[in-house]
Amino acid sequence: MTTVKNAVGRDIPLELGGRKLKPYRGLFKTFPRGAKARGHFGRNRPGDKKLLDSIDEAIHACKLKDGQTVSFHHHLRDGDYVVNMVMKAIADHGLKDMVVAPSALFPCHEPLVGMIDSGVIHSIEGSVNGPIGDAISHGRMKGLNILRSHGGRVRAIESGELKIDVAFIGAPTADERGNLNGLYGKSACGFLGYAVADSMYAKKVVAITDNLVDYPALPIQIGGDYVDYVVSVPSIGDNQKIVSGTTKIATDPQKTSIAQAALDLMIHAGMVHDGMSYQAGAGGISLATTKFLGDYMKAHNIVAAWMDGGVTEHLIEIQKNGNCKAILDGQSFDVVSVEDMRTNPQHVAITPNYYANPWNKGCLVNILDTVVLGATEADIEFNINVNTHSDGRLLHGIGGHQDTAAGAKLSVMMMPVFRKTNAIIRDRVTTVSAPHHSVDAIVTDQGIAINPARKDLVKKLKGSPLKIVDIKELRDIAYAEAGKPEEPEYLDRIVSIVQFRDGTVLDTIRQVKG
Repeated sequence: MTTVKNAVGRDIPLELGGRKLKPYRGLFKTFPRGAKARGHFGRNRPGDKKLLDSIDEAIHACKLKDGQTVSFHHHLRDGDYVVNMVMKAIADHGLKDMVVAPSALFPCHEPLVGMIDSGVIHSIEGSVNGPIGDAISHGRMKGLNILRSHGGRVRAIESGELKIDVAFIGAPTADERGNLNGLYGKSACGFLGYAVADSMYAKKVVAITDNLVDYPALPIQIGGDYVDYVVSVPSIGDNQKIVSGTTKIATDPQKTSIAQAALDLMIHAGMVHDGMSYQAGAGGISLATTKFLGDYMKAHNIVAAWMDGGVTEHLIEIQKNGNCKAILDGQSFDVVSVEDMRTNPQHVAITPNYYANPWNKGCLVNILDTVVLGATEADIEFNINVNTHSDGRLLHGIGGHQDTAAGAKLSVMMMPVFRKTNAIIRDRVTTVSAPHHSVDAIVTDQGIAINPARKDLVKKLKGSPLKIVDIKELRDIAYAEAGKPEEPEYLDRIVSIVQFRDGTVLDTIRQVKG
């Protein structure tokens, strides 16, 4: 296997499983050539009916075959029922070697592990969390897993790199002509943004709803002009489980101290001011930072121009207090944000294309002031890992991490120096998920490390009351307290590819031993 070192020093094969790979070259070094991929025409005529009786009937109507690609979205997160329903129907049809292309999978999708073992699923092109990632790490899937950021996924679809045969869209509200929205119904989840690109580029589109209403279903988030069939089912999911795992705010003293330090960094870096913009990640420490930021802005009468991202009640509160003019919503992270989107004209939906696609004509992250994000590991070169644990197991997706880190004026990574007996700041991350070129600061419970490449930031913070330390000092503390980490034991086989948002390859993940 021929490999070359990419811009973060990882050995990347030039070809893998018949797929030609391009090694990561650096931020904003890889741009598109030619035009976007084309969508697909429909054949709808007067009198044609889109409403079908079952998912089985939709599979027949779409003429789904072995080895084809089906896509899903994750607006209901760990409360989603659609993926399991559809994949069970696909398995019952005897189909094999399917490519599953979700915007993300969650622990609720554990039944897919059995379909990996039985050969129903050949490969997964999308983020994975929990048991599915663990199964991939142990070599149980025949094909490759391709990890992409939210922006990278849209880029892959629009460029034709990721070709979708049938997109299955879970729609909290739909009419019989296929007009869809996520604002109403018992499974309301907000904007259906992650499914927009799928609806535009997939060969066939099936909407699955538990709230079939009279035409027209308003507001129209995805139009019936992009939907082939509609299926009504008893339930598409539990929207109370949108808030799960990483989307719960941190409350313990160690994590809240990190959140406060991140806010202090923002303030002293000059990023908290009238007209500012801000995005929080989904992690607990990030959410705590958002709450503290809101309190500070209220106390000092600071008004942001806009805030964006995965929207939570904490962002809603900032806007309702008059400290933010507009919320740009890429995904609702709780039911409070869903309700606010229904009624608040200053709370508007944005697609992941608008927000994060590096190959569009006005990517939102490129005008973002500050983003605060979490991680599983960081190294002394300022590379960040969010995909694997230190034992090498693939347990998390990328989300918008790469996109926001690359575009923001100040990208802040937050984590403890060590967790129990595991060093988090280390010589070399287990997996590179975000390159050091995109990371400005690492905030920990033992101090703040500034990327030396940001000489302007180092100069600005000189003499500030912040506890600024060399990243190697943080590594030394981690090793003293938790011990020097041992490298995971791997087999030779590559089971997953970590793409950068521009389609180049940051890293590869190998099968863990045992």
